[in-house]
Amino acid sequence: MQQNPGEGGEGVRSVLRALDLLALFDETHRSRTVRELIDATGLPKSTVVRLVATLEQRGLLWTRGDGRLAPGAGMLRWAQLAQDAWQLPAEAVECLRNLSEESGGESSRIYIRQGVSRLCVAQHEGTQQLRHVVRIGEAMPLWAGASGHVLLAGSSPEDLRGVAAAAGRGSDFEPVLAERVRHAEEQGWAVSHGEREDGVSAVAAPVTDSSGRAAAAVGLGGPTSRFTRERVEAFIPVVMNVAKQLSKLQFIGGRS
Repeated sequence: MQQNPGEGGEGVRSVLRALDLLALFDETHRSRTVRELIDATGLPKSTVVRLVATLEQRGLLWTRGDGRLAPGAGMLRWAQLAQDAWQLPAEAVECLRNLSEESGGESSRIYIRQGVSRLCVAQHEGTQQLRHVVRIGEAMPLWAGASGHVLLAGSSPEDLRGVAAAAGRGSDFEPVLAERVRHAEEQGWAVSHGEREDGVSAVAAPVTDSSGRAAAAVGLGGPTSRFTRERVEAFIPVVMNVAKQLSKLQFIGGRS
């Protein structure tokens, strides 16, 4: 049976709303009440109740004895699959560790693109006492930071326009972002200072797939006070070398 556009649109809307509900559960909100979900989304009570019931039927939400909602046991299957897909092979773990050590103890990380965001999928915490903290799976804006510039290399003008619009910085930001991405593509690396957060700097290079496209970005991040011009110049060849090693492994997204 052919589905009309209206039905398709409503179906997609329901899926997005359900995902938005699930996204409200995190490290600081391990359980929620229905009222909290209603207040956080602004959706009608009837809609939230319907979505919660559907998610419970699929095992993605679970009502505890105290009446609060928590992620359901059905999530365990997806969590295990994600863990298997994104668990770094030993060689990649060693690359991140070496990158951190060769940089003098800065934190090394791997990011991938997801829509207009970039997600940290792996990291090796540095040994410096003052360091920038990033959580695995944390979404950050794609338009800001060296890793974002690297991941956007080779993007179409339309794609860049959408990412720039997500920044909410006005039409003048689009050419600024395009220029940063162009530099990253030409140089094979990128550097950023305070683009996403004041006092935070980064150096990144692309981890490419078998087609030579940027599948991920690997880099160093830390306080701008330590990312001086001299140190950044020393970081760049080290980061690029590790990026080449990681590209040879072809592990992004799993190997089976």
